[in-house]
Amino acid sequence: MSRLTGKIAVVTGGATGIGLAAAQRFVDEGAFVYIFSRRQDALDKALATLGSQARAVQGSVSNLDDLDRLYETIKKERGRLDIVMANAGTGGPLKLGAITVEHCDEAYETNIKGTLFTVQKALPLMGKGGSIILTGSSAGTTGSPGFSLYAASKAAVRNFARTWAEDLVGTGIRVNVLSPGPTATELAKAALGEEGQKVFADQNPLRRMAETVEIGAVAAFLASDDSSFMTASEVAVDGGLAQI
Repeated sequence: MSRLTGKIAVVTGGATGIGLAAAQRFVDEGAFVYIFSRRQDALDKALATLGSQARAVQGSVSNLDDLDRLYETIKKERGRLDIVMANAGTGGPLKLGAITVEHCDEAYETNIKGTLFTVQKALPLMGKGGSIILTGSSAGTTGSPGFSLYAASKAAVRNFARTWAEDLVGTGIRVNVLSPGPTATELAKAALGEEGQKVFADQNPLRRMAETVEIGAVAAFLASDDSSFMTASEVAVDGGLAQI
C-alpha cells in the first residue's frame, strides 16, 4: 500500500512548479488531491497530467471568499482533509531603495496572509494525523541581495510553524516547513536563462538547481506517517545552500 492511500490533500499554487510536482507525488502515493491556483488554463493543463485522482479549484489565496469556496467544495465532496500544503507564494528581486507599498502589499497578501488563512480555514476539516506543510525558502534563513521582502515573508512562514505547533497541541495535527533552494521550475528557467541558472547553481555545494520532483518527494514524506514525530520543523531541500 502506498504511503498516502485514502488521504485527501490540498495544494495551493498546485498548477505549476513545486506545487504541481508535490501534487503529482501525492497522487502517485495514493492521495486524492485538490489543486488550487489563480489561472484556469494552468489548472486545466495540470489536471490533464494528474488524472482522475485530482480536482481543480480556481482562486487566489489572498481572496478569503475563494478559500471559503475551496474548503466548502472539499467538505461537500470529501467531508474531511488530511494534508494541506500551503505552497502559493510570490516574490522577485527588488533592492532596498526601489521597494514600494504595492510590492509590500503583494508579498504580505500572498506569502503571509495567504498562508495564514489557507491553514486556518482548513482546520475545521482536519483531525488527528493531519499534516500541514508550509513552503518556505532558503531565502528565509540567508541574506539574499535584492530579496528582502521575499526573504522576510519566508522567515515569517518559518515562525508560523513554530507557533502553530504550540497552538495545535492536543489536536494531533502536525505542521512543518519545507524550504527549497533555487529550483528549476519552468518559471525560474524562463526568468533566469541558462547563464542565470548557472549562477544560482554555483551557490550550493551540489552545484546545481533542484528539480521540482526532488521537492515533491520531500513533501510526500512530510505528508505521510513516516514523519509522524515531526512538528515545528524545517526541512531544507536546498543543496546545502543555507546550511554552510
